[in-house]
Amino acid sequence: MVLATSHSGKDGAHADPAVDFRGNPVDKSRTGGWLAAGLILGTELSERICVMGISMNLVTYLVGELHISSAKSATIVTNFMGTLNLLGLLGGFLADAKLGRYLAVAIFASITALGLSLLTMATTIPTMRPPQCDDYRKQHHQCIEASGNQLALLYAALYTTALGGGGIKSNVSGFGSDQFNQTDPKEEKAMHFFFNRFYFCISIGSLFAVIVLVYIQDNVGRGWGYGISAGTMVIAVAVLLCGTPLYRFKKPRGSPLTTIWRVSLLAWKKRRHPYPSHPSLLNDYDSATVPHTDKFKYLDKAAIMDPTSSAQKNDPWIVSTVMEVEEVKMVLKLIPIWSTCILFWTVYSQMTTFTIEQATFMNRKVGSLVIPSGSYSTFLIITILLFTSLNERLFVPLARKLTRNAQGLTSLQRIGIGLFLSILAMVAAAIIEKERRETVIQQNTMISAFWLVPQYFLVGAGEAFVYVGQLEFFIREAPERMKSMSTGLFLSSISMGFFVSSLLVSLVDKATKKIWLRSNLNKGRLNNFYWMLAVLGLLNLFIFLVFARGHQYKVQQYIKPKNSEEKELKTANDLTVLEMVKEEQMIQLS
Repeated sequence: MVLATSHSGKDGAHADPAVDFRGNPVDKSRTGGWLAAGLILGTELSERICVMGISMNLVTYLVGELHISSAKSATIVTNFMGTLNLLGLLGGFLADAKLGRYLAVAIFASITALGLSLLTMATTIPTMRPPQCDDYRKQHHQCIEASGNQLALLYAALYTTALGGGGIKSNVSGFGSDQFNQTDPKEEKAMHFFFNRFYFCISIGSLFAVIVLVYIQDNVGRGWGYGISAGTMVIAVAVLLCGTPLYRFKKPRGSPLTTIWRVSLLAWKKRRHPYPSHPSLLNDYDSATVPHTDKFKYLDKAAIMDPTSSAQKNDPWIVSTVMEVEEVKMVLKLIPIWSTCILFWTVYSQMTTFTIEQATFMNRKVGSLVIPSGSYSTFLIITILLFTSLNERLFVPLARKLTRNAQGLTSLQRIGIGLFLSILAMVAAAIIEKERRETVIQQNTMISAFWLVPQYFLVGAGEAFVYVGQLEFFIREAPERMKSMSTGLFLSSISMGFFVSSLLVSLVDKATKKIWLRSNLNKGRLNNFYWMLAVLGLLNLFIFLVFARGHQYKVQQYIKPKNSEEKELKTANDLTVLEMVKEEQMIQLS
């Protein structure tokens, strides 16, 4: 059985040709499509159940059972989430370089199951916890904190899970999109909906984790909660493996980082070489499967052929091909958009920190029931589910009719909408926090915690646009053989958002001498922090719009069918467009 692990030879037409699990050309009637994509989505659903089941409730275990301080506990959780997303880069690199996306997802899902099994042991074995502490000792801070030896297994479990989760995240969406042929108009249209349904599965998993797993962890036992998570991942791996004959595979084509480094090095070495009179004189111009672009033109020098080294034309360390240069250009085009998406995730991180803290200073009673502060994040997830459904059923069809574009909303338009909604969220949060604080001080009355719903709603709606838009942008705009690594780059923006939030909190704490951010929010000025994020978000949106207007999409032209009564827009084959571009350039040259 061949699992697409060997290097491909010549480039295919539009992209690397897909093969079945035996290495043969795919039979479209028997492979790929929604059935294969659905089996793959099950792995991401399980990953989200496991990760959210840890991140949303781990801090209560660290503080309550291991007697670790709140600040240190929060740092442990933040580092876990940040590391998980950063390790997406490693997972993407390994998939693109050698493993292929299928093997990468299967291996990293198995690693996640191992990590969760270790976490189940770490929270179940009595010797892995310090002695229990009564209320008197807790009030006088006399509890014995967990020792390094007791934390060793916990850390091993968390970072094994982070390694597995990062590898899944960076590959599962790319592997899912591989099940659709972009040159087939019907499958191209289906792939647009895949990204929405992908995120819908993520949100369903998050909702299950917040409502069900957190309850089990608190009321039945940590071991049961994490054990169920481990079992879920084992089932997901089994389902993934059972669907092997149904998948379409893309062969890895070597390390993308090597290509980036080699092109950059050759461009520097040949920086004094004059540009050729026409791009067609660059090395292997006629074999490139993407059109030559003028952006980042200095990289073209890597493909300048040295007449004295004609015998070494095929040596990649002597001269790059136009295709390799254009692939590096594609990666560089992703960086500006990547950088302007970080602040959204900084705003998002407030929903898991200060917004929950706000709820503790508000009236959380509904009749005789007191709703836990962390449970208000349910509104965030429900909003994400709502807008993910509306995107597919309302916004995209409406935009498609208005723009006559098969995508409806482009990925950058989705991101822009999400960034704007995040600004509104911080404005709403600032106004509500000011009202909450003034009501407590002036009237000695707590307002209802349901006033937090507007900021949850706006951030949730923004995430539904940004996450899907970013995911689609990084996958569709990346070179074919660098998709997994580009997805890892996308995940790193989420990680950076958490780290930037920590940095801003530290800087604001020092600059304001701990006046804005206090443990007792009634004595602080949290609303000023929210206003600061709103202003930063507005500046970031302007920068994003500049970058978005200057971004040049990969060649994807949509043509109207000859039959004018046919409503569906069809995708032109990229090679046909490419040949037209080359022919026009050759006419100009002659």
